Amino acid sequence: MVRFVFSVEDLSRTRFAISPMLELVHSLLALRDPSHAALHVTWLRSLSGRLQGLPLERAAALHPPRGYSPDFVLPLPDGPLGDISDDLAALRATPIARIRSDMALFASQHKRGPQIAEPYLTNPRREVRRLADLLEAYWARAIEPVWPRIRAFLDADIAHRARRLTTGGPAALFGDLNPQVSWDAPSLDVEIPVHNATVNLDGRGLLLVPSAFAASHPFVIDRDPWQPTVIYPARGIATLWQQAPVLPEGLARLLGSSRAAMLADLAAPRSTAELAKRLSLSPATTSHHLTALRDAGLVTGKREGRSVLYARTSLGDALATRTADG
Repeated sequence: MVRFVFSVEDLSRTRFAISPMLELVHSLLALRDPSHAALHVTWLRSLSGRLQGLPLERAAALHPPRGYSPDFVLPLPDGPLGDISDDLAALRATPIARIRSDMALFASQHKRGPQIAEPYLTNPRREVRRLADLLEAYWARAIEPVWPRIRAFLDADIAHRARRLTTGGPAALFGDLNPQVSWDAPSLDVEIPVHNATVNLDGRGLLLVPSAFAASHPFVIDRDPWQPTVIYPARGIATLWQQAPVLPEGLARLLGSSRAAMLADLAAPRSTAELAKRLSLSPATTSHHLTALRDAGLVTGKREGRSVLYARTSLGDALATRTADG
């Protein structure tokens, strides 16, 4: 078990982030582990014939299902949303001393650890460059085409958690994060097999990273120089690959079928164009319905770059959930 000890300052500095590199790395488990694959069948089918020639086992070997994985492979984002180009650049620039330190620990923790670690210990710069090139090619073929969907799914989880923190404090935030995570002020306990540590945050705060592909149990990063981090399975993973939302009958009677479908689909932030495409509506009709939902206080819009992303408000969540429950 890993225990993170908070101060009042740590609570105020706790933040969320989305890590493209984390999703990339953990998606490799879905390729080789049936317990992960069952959640991502639609995505896996889309990869047929697209990964030929990529020696992915070399990358997957660094991330066994249990136990320590080298921290340098997962450079954490500085802001709320990481960028895969920045992640790969950070990976390529990893100090040699850090590579050797992490790989020496990896070698001591796993049966095949010494064999896997040996090239990284002998020629760390070359091996990390090869690893980054491999992951970059894999991203382009496997993750980049579905990244907007994954990002929207993770955005929805963060929006939900942020509302819980605002309305109920840390007890509400951590209360349903994961069955293996428990809050007993001032400490957060994360059940991690074969690893015990107590980490005083000392004003650094905690980084919380939801994941679509790390869907079985939480992970922690608790070694210097990284910020203390909890990686947890995002809520509702079974809905990630759904093509269209399930429309609650009561919601359709109340709002009309188009607006009800729109509100149901806005559990994740989406642009007008994306909503129009998903719901087979014209952009003008979609914009009209969004305006009505926004005026009713059921959705809100936030500009990101050239697009406005719409998501349900707390009132919209309550209405969609209540009508879905009957």
